[in-house]
Amino acid sequence: MLEINFDPFPTLESERLILRKITPADVDEVFAIRSDAQTMKYIPRPLAKTKEDALEHINVVNKAIEDNVGINWGISFKDDPKLLGMICLIRMQPENYRTETGYILHPDYHRKGIISEAFTTVIDYAFNVLKFHSLEAVIDPDNTASEQLLIKHKFVKEGHFKENCFYEGKFLDAVIYSRINR
Repeated sequence: MLEINFDPFPTLESERLILRKITPADVDEVFAIRSDAQTMKYIPRPLAKTKEDALEHINVVNKAIEDNVGINWGISFKDDPKLLGMICLIRMQPENYRTETGYILHPDYHRKGIISEAFTTVIDYAFNVLKFHSLEAVIDPDNTASEQLLIKHKFVKEGHFKENCFYEGKFLDAVIYSRINR
């Protein structure tokens, strides 16, 4: 079984980006992302209605880091600490060497290769540092941008689950993509 330890917090870098710990100082950016209906369109979670909601989200992701059960990085440019988005490894199954990944980006930064660059860095960390054998991503079947990103990064479709999630009074489908460390 894998031993997961995020102390000290693993700050990651790519060519343009730094993946860093999300702090209460990021509350305005987290609120801007998680309160935007278009950004949250494919994520079945309640919109942040207040900055307190955003701060609670920051506290939840940092508690997961403290407990070594998940990790969420804030994405920033190296020369500007402003939070552009977030990327994570969650629902870790150390006994199965498998974890889920997810990402979200403020719409002002879409189509600039930011998530792809951050994703490459996180995949490398998950496979080569944490030693996971497989990564999975759960997406809405209508989220074609996410599907394209996953395929670009050598994820393959494992399944399409019909109406397996009940959210806001309706049943939603989920598509699972995965990548094995080979």
